[in-house]
Amino acid sequence: MHRWNNTKVPYFVLMGLTDAEDIQLVLFVLFLLLYLVTVLGNAGMIMVIRLDAQLHTPMYFFLSHLSFIDLSNSSVITPKTIGNLLTSNKISYVNCLTQMYFFIFLTGVECFLLSSMAYDRYVAICNPLHYPVVMSTRRCCSLVLGSYIIGFIDSLVTVLGMKNLDFCNSNVVHHFFCDLSPILALSCSDTLDTELRIFIFGGSTLIVSLVMLSASYVSILSTVLKINSASGKRKAFSTCASHLLAVTIFYGTLIFTYLKPKKSYSLGNGQAASVFYTIVTPMLNPLIYSVRNKEVKNAVLRLLKKRQGSRHLK
Repeated sequence: MHRWNNTKVPYFVLMGLTDAEDIQLVLFVLFLLLYLVTVLGNAGMIMVIRLDAQLHTPMYFFLSHLSFIDLSNSSVITPKTIGNLLTSNKISYVNCLTQMYFFIFLTGVECFLLSSMAYDRYVAICNPLHYPVVMSTRRCCSLVLGSYIIGFIDSLVTVLGMKNLDFCNSNVVHHFFCDLSPILALSCSDTLDTELRIFIFGGSTLIVSLVMLSASYVSILSTVLKINSASGKRKAFSTCASHLLAVTIFYGTLIFTYLKPKKSYSLGNGQAASVFYTIVTPMLNPLIYSVRNKEVKNAVLRLLKKRQGSRHLK
C-alpha cells in the first residue's frame, strides 16, 4: 500500500477488477470487443440518422445525441480500463479528476436526454395532432442544450469540491475507474460538506429526471389503456418500447450502485454494476434502438441501396 506524508498525491493506483493474470487477459479481450462494438454501433447510429432524411425527426434528433453521449462516456472509461489490464494501473491526480468530471457530466446529460425522449413519446401518443408544433426544432434544441448545461454544472460543482480534498493516507483506489465513492473514501479531509454538495446536485439531477420520465410514462400508460382496439394499444406501446427498455437498464444499474444502503454495499457487486452501466450499456443502446426499430432498419437498407446504386453508376 502506498502512503503519503503530504496532502496531495501525484497519482492514484486503480486496483481494477482482478489480480489474476489469466482473468485479466480474458477481460482485456472482452472489453476490447465490447468497446469496438460500442464505437461502431453508436457511430453508425449517428451516421444513419444524419444521412437519412426520413429520420430527421425529434425522436431521432434526441437519439443521435444519446448515441454521442454513450460513445463519449464509454471512451472516457473503457480505453483506460483496457490499458490497465495489461500495463500500469496508475492514473495521475489530474487525469483522475478529469475522468471523474467527464463521467459525471456525460451521465447527467444522459439522464435528461432520456427524460426528453420520454417527453417526446408522451406528446406523440397523448397529443399527436399538436406534435409538430409542440416538438418544434427550437424546443428540441432547447431540451438538448438544457441537458448539456445541467450536466456541466453538476460535474463542475462536484469536481471542484473534490479538488479541495486532501489525500494523506493512501492512494490505492479499490475500483477500475475514478468514481466518487472510492475516491472520497481515501480522503483524510472532512468530506461532509463535499458529500452534501454532491448529494444535493447529483441527487437533484437523478430525481428530477426520474420524475419527468415517470410523469411522461404514467400519462402514456393512461392514454394507451383508453384505446379500445388491441392493435392500437400494441402500436402505441411499440413506439416507446425500445426507450423504456433502455431507461430501465440505465436507471436500474445507477440506482443499484448509488442509492443502495451502505450496509448492503459489496465491492464485487458494485464493480459488476459499474461495468454494466459504463461499458455494457453504451453498447446495448444502439442495438436496442436498431433491432426493435423498423424505421432504423429501413433507413440502413435505403443507404445500402443508395451506395450500391452509386457504385453501379461509376
